Parts: sequence; structure tokens; C-alpha cells
Amino acid sequence: MQPLSLFGPIDAVLGSGERPLILYVLLILAIVNVLTRAIAHRSHVNDAREQGADAIGQHPAHVASTILLILASFYLMTIEVHSGVVLSILVVGMFITDFFELEALRVEARNDRSLSRPNGAIAASVLVLLYAGFLSVFFVVAPIWNAIV
Repeated sequence: MQPLSLFGPIDAVLGSGERPLILYVLLILAIVNVLTRAIAHRSHVNDAREQGADAIGQHPAHVASTILLILASFYLMTIEVHSGVVLSILVVGMFITDFFELEALRVEARNDRSLSRPNGAIAASVLVLLYAGFLSVFFVVAPIWNAIV
């Protein structure tokens, strides 16, 4: 199946070659998303302690990294359909989990409980990170994988 060339110059830079550059961009974005998740959680804990439940909101850096990750995973669908669909489903699932975890943090803060880690969102982001890592460094295990499969 021929890959789609919808974005012209962007496809020439990010989507060409045996190992498209977008795979490494996705891995970097997944790592950045995990880091911004940790920063956002620290910010949520501090905001809840100092200003109460109403101060808990989306952290701008985490929102930006999530939006970039969603857009990049959708772009991957135009380059490699199967991996793009799988990664997009994982990333959208992570986005939905983020939304519900933020609401759970607000409920915990309103009930004067200590804020727990967003375990569901952490698990979803680890899945995204693992799959992005698998896509970007598959060439390392490809000879062994192809010998078995």
C-alpha cells in the first residue's frame, strides 16, 4: 500500500525514508508528555494545598504536549496506517484518561483528601511511551523478530 502524501514538504522531511523521522518525534513527544505529567501533578498538589480545589486546572505545558502528541499520532496515520491507528487509539485513550483523572483530583481536593497520583493516566502514558519506543527502535530487534516470525 502506497503511503499518502497529503502534506507535501512535511512528508518529505518527517515521512520519508526507511525509518520515518516522525517515529522519533513521537518518541520524544511521549517522553516529554510523561515529564510534563509529573510537573503538572506537582503543580496540582501545590495548588490544592495553597488555594483549594478550585485552583486545580490543566497545566499549560501538559496540554501542549498532549495536543502535539495527538496531532503527531494522527499524522503518523498518513505515513504508516496500521501503526498510526494503534498509536492514535492509545494517545486518545490517554487524553480521555487525563480528563477523568483531573476531575478525580478535583473531587479529592474538595473532600480534603490527599491527592493521589493519577495512576490511570500514568498507565496510559506508559503504554503510549512503550508503543512509541517499539516503533522507533524496532530496527534493533528486527533481525531476531524476522527470524522467528
